[in-house]
Amino acid sequence: MNYKLIDLFAGPGGLGEGFATLDNGKTFSIGVSAEMESSAHRTLTLRSLFRELKLEGDKKELQIYYDYCNSAIALHPEVALSGRWKRAGQEALLLELGNAKDNGHLDEVLIKKNLLGERIVVIGGPPCQAYSLMGRAKNLGTIGYVPEDDKRHYLYKQYLRILDKAKPVAFVMENVKGILSSRVGGRQVFHDILQDLTDPSEALGKKTDVRYTIHSLVMPTRFEYGMDPSTINAHDFIVRADQYGLPQARHRVILLGIRSEMKYDGQHLLKPSEKLLVDDAIKELPALRSCLSHNDDPVQWKDTVIRLGRALAENASQLDDRAVSRWLTKAVESVKAMPKLDTGDQRYPKKSYSADKTRFADWVRDDELEVWLNHQARSHMDSDLGRYFYAAAFAEQYERSPKGHGEFMLKGLAPDHANWKTGKFADRFRVQRYGAPSTTVTSHISKDGHYFIHPDPAQCRSLTAREAARLQTFPDNYFFQGNRTQQYHQVGNAVPPLLAVQIAEVVKRCLS
Repeated sequence: MNYKLIDLFAGPGGLGEGFATLDNGKTFSIGVSAEMESSAHRTLTLRSLFRELKLEGDKKELQIYYDYCNSAIALHPEVALSGRWKRAGQEALLLELGNAKDNGHLDEVLIKKNLLGERIVVIGGPPCQAYSLMGRAKNLGTIGYVPEDDKRHYLYKQYLRILDKAKPVAFVMENVKGILSSRVGGRQVFHDILQDLTDPSEALGKKTDVRYTIHSLVMPTRFEYGMDPSTINAHDFIVRADQYGLPQARHRVILLGIRSEMKYDGQHLLKPSEKLLVDDAIKELPALRSCLSHNDDPVQWKDTVIRLGRALAENASQLDDRAVSRWLTKAVESVKAMPKLDTGDQRYPKKSYSADKTRFADWVRDDELEVWLNHQARSHMDSDLGRYFYAAAFAEQYERSPKGHGEFMLKGLAPDHANWKTGKFADRFRVQRYGAPSTTVTSHISKDGHYFIHPDPAQCRSLTAREAARLQTFPDNYFFQGNRTQQYHQVGNAVPPLLAVQIAEVVKRCLS
């Protein structure tokens, strides 16, 4: 049986990608997806078109997609395949949930496409900035900020509205861990959400039609209508992606809702898998150098990094820290030995993949690609180049990132920040080091690269959008649209597709 998906707050489509990929779309196919940001919507539309071409097996038209990926002068599929692009646009909608006009349009689509009832699964998660620990800390520093007035706290009610309207057989809702401790008006947000999701109609003040039992994907924990939410361990709903074959320690709250009349007992759970490391995800990508903010060229860049590295090593020697001076000097030598590096491109030539054959490699690779998509390095100020070089060399030596002012003691490393020595910004500079899963890839990567420093000090840069996409397990043929900042934002906000396909497998077993 094929179930149609309603994908809400879809972003570039990571969650939908996993569901629609399972069994080549035989179990789940996307009926409609909704996203409000225009560049993410274009990515979503392009991916919808790609899936349709691949499913139908039209090699000639599929080649047009690959031509666009492989060549900057090829026609965009919007032009070359205008009819198919239009159909993809009827699946991927540019909508702002909560906007009355857009809500009305989505409702019309649900009725027109018959996306209602027991053959429907709703997926997605409302934007999470207000729930995240970082977002809450930022909000508390905003004069006049009132949590009760922040509409982001209540975007999940748009999710409820669609549950009430569509009455799906199941739903999957994803959000940040911070939702477990978030409070509004003295009430614990997560407790209210659990209660609301068991009866979306009642939560919206309507007559009850369908109720749901909320299940964990990793524990036999469930929450039923009428239960006291304080009697269960909310942390049982946290999915730790690094335990399920992803190269990222991404911890998210994921709720599985199943219609209560199905009497599903929660026996199907995600199956732990071998751990993957940053190495497995990004080491085969070609080495790049960062760009200089001013007067960039490869010789000037190399001279700048060597100069900064030597100055740090000399300062360590003056402080009589010979060990630090030695490994910094060694890192400088690695920069000197590095051949001339490019800064990458949106289509950067690919010679071949490495010989490694793993489940992850099978998932992300595509031999039809002649390029690496979205593999372009950022520009960095000289001061940040010094910090990135030092942090990567430190992580290479000690197998962890340096923390706080105590380990950024060398001259020129301390940022111009009034609170630098308070300890509040101890993790301001973080290396995604080899030999471990990465930390969580978030939308913050769109603002700067401080939390996402490449592990090779000789490259002296932050991660590219493609490297971040690899950590997020997006296939290499997933072409993120928009400018580089928008690409980073899309990647950071997404659900990893390789985790999503495993969630889809659980949902399939539940429904069968």
